[in-house]
Amino acid sequence: MKFYISTKGIKRVTISNGDGKGSAKTTAAGTGAGSGRRISARTVFPAVLVLGIVLPFVFVRIAILMLESAAACSSLECAGWRFFSGVDTSLELRDELTRALIEANDGNVNEGAGSFNELVKEMTSNQDLKAFAFKTKAMLSQLERKVLLARQQESIYWHLASHGVPKSLHCLCLKLAEEYAVNAMARSRLPAPEFVSCLTDPTFHHLVLLTDNVLAASVVLTSTVESSINPEKLVFHIVTDKKTYAPMHAWFATNSIKSAVVEVKGLHQYDWSEEVNAGVKEMLETNHLIWKQYLNKEKDLHYTQEHSRYLDTLRPSSLSLMNQLRMNLPELFPDLKKIVFLDDDVVVQHDISSLWELDLNGKVIGSVFKSWCGDGCCPGSKFMNYLNFSNPLISSKFDGDQCAWLYGMNIFDLEAWRRTNITETYHQWLKLNLKSGATMWNPGVLPPALIAFEGQVHRISSSMLVTDLGYRHQPAEISKEKLEAAAVIHFSGPAKPWLEIGFPEVRSLWSRYVNISNRFIRRCRITG
Repeated sequence: MKFYISTKGIKRVTISNGDGKGSAKTTAAGTGAGSGRRISARTVFPAVLVLGIVLPFVFVRIAILMLESAAACSSLECAGWRFFSGVDTSLELRDELTRALIEANDGNVNEGAGSFNELVKEMTSNQDLKAFAFKTKAMLSQLERKVLLARQQESIYWHLASHGVPKSLHCLCLKLAEEYAVNAMARSRLPAPEFVSCLTDPTFHHLVLLTDNVLAASVVLTSTVESSINPEKLVFHIVTDKKTYAPMHAWFATNSIKSAVVEVKGLHQYDWSEEVNAGVKEMLETNHLIWKQYLNKEKDLHYTQEHSRYLDTLRPSSLSLMNQLRMNLPELFPDLKKIVFLDDDVVVQHDISSLWELDLNGKVIGSVFKSWCGDGCCPGSKFMNYLNFSNPLISSKFDGDQCAWLYGMNIFDLEAWRRTNITETYHQWLKLNLKSGATMWNPGVLPPALIAFEGQVHRISSSMLVTDLGYRHQPAEISKEKLEAAAVIHFSGPAKPWLEIGFPEVRSLWSRYVNISNRFIRRCRITG
């Protein structure tokens, strides 16, 4: 059988068998007449089969190329060029974009897009890689400035919140002052007459607190007694200012600490010599002038990682007499030989009686060094982080890589202290710092103490103390095991546990020692 097709349209179709006996004819209208070329079915079917196999692969190839070049090609012409040339333009695009970014990095920044949507809108209307790079840099620079400003404002608000007195603590002081005025028991002698001899007995373990915070002092004493193996050997000496004396006395007179002896004394009750009074007054005035110079410098500071710590050291409490008087411990306790000094923002978790048995090897102070981070000091804990070694006087006398010791829990040999000129050295360096424009060290109580006690510090095991629980990022960096193993934990930093900004994950370590059953605690809604 044969099949005939006209090449100028289907005008005639003839089907016949091999012997030519039977035939069928079909006629269709065409555009022209004449005999056409005849195509055999053996040629048509293989062609259709090949096209059926090839076309899917062609479709897939075009789809892949279009997806790969979506960012580089915005027209069919580009995609067609890629398809037929087979050249990958992604490398060329990357190189061109790299050149544009480098040029934008070295160039000046103009006004950028206000948002990502605005950037996309601009770039879809103007497909210029160089313009895109400059616009992106400008937008990121604006965002970076906004973030830095927000962080600086956050640090300032954090700073303000850290040195405010909570309403609940103010309420507690007022209630206790009223109780001192109307209740004879609240005015009873501390300690009781039969325990007065313990105040100077060297066989007892003497602890000193300089504080004007009643609630904090109660937590320190309660935690120390509950953690002690021999609480009957503990004698607490609490020194406070005149305005806090009545509330402090009333609290410990009506909430006796089991087994331990407690003395509460106001600064107005000390009968110091004129020389000591003059020295303390001069120290306070000098520190106040230095503090004012630091405060003026702070206005010109830009946000840095240490900005929050700088603000923390500028708290008004750093100027308080309670903080400064730690340099006058020998005059405060002339009859004592060895004392343990505790800050009011610590919690004692384990027995610390071993401190009184510690041999200081003739040194004045025993202290923990912040060296538990590895072989050397923890970051930010060297002399260079506290003192200004660009000052020739500092660089000539001290080693910047030397590890700094810590306040919070210290053992003092007052007899050894009296044989030195540590207090006088402290006053001299304060004056030098004032003359230099407050450029010799960073603000705070510790830097001048590092200078005054240089060569007089005995190292205590770092397992005795964990610090920095009042800083924003520190609690997560201290393992739970280390926190529980420490004999004393120190909430150094702005986030004190009695403030609303205190960290909940560590506040419970402090609040469990708050006497929530006390009627004044309940009335002032102190929950701990």
